[in-house]
Amino acid sequence: MKFLREVLITIIAAVAIFFLLRLTVQGYAVQYSSMFPTIEEGEWIMVNKAAYFFSDPQRGDIIVFHPPVPAPYPFIKRVIGLPGDVVEIKNGTVFVNGIPLEEEYISAPPNYQMAPTEIPANEYFVLGDNRNNSNDSHTGWTVPRDKVIGKAWFTYWPPTRWKIIKHYRYPQSIEIGTQESMPAQ
Repeated sequence: MKFLREVLITIIAAVAIFFLLRLTVQGYAVQYSSMFPTIEEGEWIMVNKAAYFFSDPQRGDIIVFHPPVPAPYPFIKRVIGLPGDVVEIKNGTVFVNGIPLEEEYISAPPNYQMAPTEIPANEYFVLGDNRNNSNDSHTGWTVPRDKVIGKAWFTYWPPTRWKIIKHYRYPQSIEIGTQESMPAQ
């Protein structure tokens, strides 16, 4: 009887750990090169699904989400604009609330323009780091908060490319209505 009880406790503990892990972390394969050079096609990343249980995505976070356009898999992009922000793209530069972003992590500046666009409440404007090869918010859609799966955490496959994924923090002066310019950190 004691043996049966120990086996049952072990099974219950294993099932509880399994479900806890499924609620908080999950691996995803990167399908395309839209986040190059930060994340490459074919890499497997671990996503922290608990990152936004008690907070919201911030500018510079790399998120995984269910896209608002038909797609067979989740997308991964960088958050550029928060709800209420005005985002514009011109002359190879992304502007948030009139402030130009200095983006050292992109593969090349965008070769397209986008008129000033206000981000709706509870939605996020996202761009791939490979600006000119990315299906992202510059094509006319934003990401609803309830479609965000989690925050990219680290690359775990292939082993030769293991790394913690870098998230950037932009200056606090990029608040609605400010006009002073500061470089990204």
